[in-house]
Amino acid sequence: MSTERNSHTISVLANGKVLVAGGHNSGGYLNSAELYDPSTGIWTNTGNMNTARYLHRASVLANGQVLVAGGYNGIFLNNPELYDPSTGIWTNTSNMNTARYSQTASVLANGQVLIAGGGYNGIFLNNPELYDPSTGIWTNTGHMSTVRYYHTASVLANGKVLVAGGLNSSDYLNSAELYDPSTGFWTNTGNMNTAREFHTASVLANGKVLVAGGENSNGYLNSAELYDPSTGIWTNTGNMNTAREFHTASVLANGKVLVAGGFNASVLIPELYDPSTGIWTNTVDMNTLRYLHTASVLANGNVLVAGGANGGVYLNSAELYSP
Repeated sequence: MSTERNSHTISVLANGKVLVAGGHNSGGYLNSAELYDPSTGIWTNTGNMNTARYLHRASVLANGQVLVAGGYNGIFLNNPELYDPSTGIWTNTSNMNTARYSQTASVLANGQVLIAGGGYNGIFLNNPELYDPSTGIWTNTGHMSTVRYYHTASVLANGKVLVAGGLNSSDYLNSAELYDPSTGFWTNTGNMNTAREFHTASVLANGKVLVAGGENSNGYLNSAELYDPSTGIWTNTGNMNTAREFHTASVLANGKVLVAGGFNASVLIPELYDPSTGIWTNTVDMNTLRYLHTASVLANGNVLVAGGANGGVYLNSAELYSP
C-alpha cells in the first residue's frame, strides 16, 4: 500500500478490486483510500474521504457503493459517507443519530445496514440504527438488552443478526442476542461459554457461527466455540494452537476458516479450522508479524492481508494466502 495504516476498513467491490479506507498511523488519523487490483497486484490511490477516521466500519451496498460510518479522529463521528467505484469519489450522506466507534455494521437481506453497539465519549451503547440506501436516511430501531463494544455481529442464513460478546462499562461479556429485521426487536439467546472481546466470528457453510480467540480478564484466548442457530446453544470446539486477539478470520471456498495474525507478543503462524473435524492446524507462516490488519477473500479464492501494526511499527505491506 502507499500508506501505512491500522484499524482501517477493507471492502471487496463488485469489480473484484479491494478498497482500503482510513485508519491510523504515526502521522495521525487518515482520510486516504486506495484500491488493490488482484489482476495486477498493484495498489493505486483513489479519492480521499471527506473525514479522517479509524475504528469505523465499511459496508458494500447492493448498488455497489461503499458506506463508511462512525469512527474516531479526536472526536466521535456520526457523519457517514459513500464511495462510488465508478467515479472514485466520496460523498457525504445523512448523519447517524448517534456518534460512535467500534460498532458493528451488518448488511441485511433487505439491503439496509444495521449499526449496533460501539462507544461514545466513555459511554457504551445499546441503541442500534438502520441506514436505508434508497433514502439515505438513518432510523433508530429496537435497543439491545446489553450495551457493548468490541463485539461481533453475524448475519445468519435466516436473516437474523447474531451479536456476541464484547465489553461493557464494567465487564467482559459472554452474552449474545439476536436482531430480527422483520420486527426490529432483539431477543436474548444462549450465552457463550467464555466471555470475550476482540474475537472473530465466522458464518460457516453449515450455518453455524464460529467464534475464536479474543481476550478477557484471564488474558489472551485460544478457545473457540460454535453457535447453532437451530438450538440457540453454544458448544466448545477445538482450541486454536495459539491464543490471539486483533486477528482476522476468513471463510475459504473449501469451507475451512483461516485465522491470521493477531496480538500475543505478535503471532506469525496462521491456522486453519476444519468444520468437519473441529480441529485447528497450523499453516504456512506469514511474511510479516501483524495485528489490527484486515483480510479479504478475493474472487480467485486467495486471501489478501493488508496493513496493521507490529509493536510500534505501522505497516503498509500486504500479502496473499493461497489455499
